[in-house]
Amino acid sequence: MSGHYTRLNWCRQKLCLTRNLNREIKSWLFDSGSLTARLINGCDNGFSVKLLSVRRATPTPDEKEALGLAARSQAVIREVLLLCNDKPVVYARTVIPVSSLRGALRGLALLGNKPLGAVLFSDKSMLRKPVEVTSVSADHKCYQWMQYKGTGKIYGRRSVFVLKGEELLVSEFFLPGLFAEK
Repeated sequence: MSGHYTRLNWCRQKLCLTRNLNREIKSWLFDSGSLTARLINGCDNGFSVKLLSVRRATPTPDEKEALGLAARSQAVIREVLLLCNDKPVVYARTVIPVSSLRGALRGLALLGNKPLGAVLFSDKSMLRKPVEVTSVSADHKCYQWMQYKGTGKIYGRRSVFVLKGEELLVSEFFLPGLFAEK
């Protein structure tokens, strides 16, 4: 699913997208800590990961751009739902360039239902590049990836992480169920 129909408009400035957003949504978009840890703390031991897919594919144009990949580059793309008490609250998409899947990073494609955040934030050498944010409306092709049945706008963030000298892109989309949990 690559092409211009899947391109999202990502923005680094806090005010470009979030001027009219409530404080709670902003707190999730711009939290610099581990999303996994925050969900574990807020889900009363009801946090889990549901693996949707892991496959070798061509990243979307904006994903290739974020990682500085050539046009025909391949990556391992991992899609998961993060659940709070069995309710989907976050859709996460990780793009790991095939060139990054050597040495210590090979295991990232084999996490299954284990959270990637636990791996990333436990490595003291990990570096996180600036967060970018976006919103996705129901008529956008990427909306269906999230398996959300509603029609409301979904806000997301992404960051390039550097682990053991290799880059990967993590995009997280906050489903409306997250805010209903509070």
